[in-house]
Amino acid sequence: MLKLLVTGISGRMGQAVRDAAAAEPAVEVAATHDAGLDLEEPIAAVDCVIDFTVHSFTPELLAAAAAHSTRLVIGTTGHDEAEREAIRQAAQSLPIVFAPNYSVGVNTLFWLTAHAARILGNERFNLEVVEMHHRHKIDAPSGTARRLLEILARETGASLDEDVAHGRVGLIGERPPRQIGMHTLRGGDVVGEHTVLFAADGERLELTHKASSRLNFAGGAVRAALWLSEQPPGLYDMQDVLGLK
Repeated sequence: MLKLLVTGISGRMGQAVRDAAAAEPAVEVAATHDAGLDLEEPIAAVDCVIDFTVHSFTPELLAAAAAHSTRLVIGTTGHDEAEREAIRQAAQSLPIVFAPNYSVGVNTLFWLTAHAARILGNERFNLEVVEMHHRHKIDAPSGTARRLLEILARETGASLDEDVAHGRVGLIGERPPRQIGMHTLRGGDVVGEHTVLFAADGERLELTHKASSRLNFAGGAVRAALWLSEQPPGLYDMQDVLGLK
C-alpha cells in the first residue's frame, strides 16, 4: 500500500486528488496538509507527496522531502527558473515527477503536437496556441500552454525568447514567419482548454483538448505516484509515466 500526503487539501485540486486516491485500492491518503500547517510530521509518515499548491511552497516541500527521502509528484505551475533549478537539484537524490499536466489526454496532445510540428514545420504553416482557464487561476499562460510552446519551439527551431508573441495589439505589421502566437483567456469555471493551431493558405489543422473535470488530472497524478514508487532518483514527467518518450 502506497501512503500518500496530499497538500493543499482545502483547494480544488487537493480535494480531487483525495477523491482519485480513494478510488485506487493500491494507495492510501495517510496524511494531508494545508497552508500554515506543520509539514514535518505528515511528510515523515508517507511514501510520496502529491502537490498541487503554489510555486512559493515548493522550496519548503523540497527541503522536507529531502530530509525524509520522500518521493514527490509536483503538479504546481508558475515556477520561475530558480525554483525549477531547485527541483532539478533535488531530483539528484529523490525520485520526482514534475509535469505541467497529468491528464492522459493532454499528454497525448503533447505527443501529437510534437509530431505535427515535425511534419508541418513553420515555413508554410503559422503556429498559434490558445488556452482558457477559470477566473481564479493565478499564472498565465498555463503550465500546459508553456509546455506546448516549448514543444513547438523545439521542433521548429524557434526561440522561446524571441519568437513567441503573447497576444497582439496595435499596428503590429505582417506576421513574422517564425512567430508562435500565445493567447490566454480567463473566465468562469473553465477547468482547462488548450488548442494548438497550424494555419496555412488553404488549410488549417487544430489540435484541441478540453477538460471538464479535475479528476482527470488527479487520477493521472495518483498514477504517477504509483509509477514513481518503483523508480530511482531522477526528474521525470508524465511522458515518462505513460511511456510516450
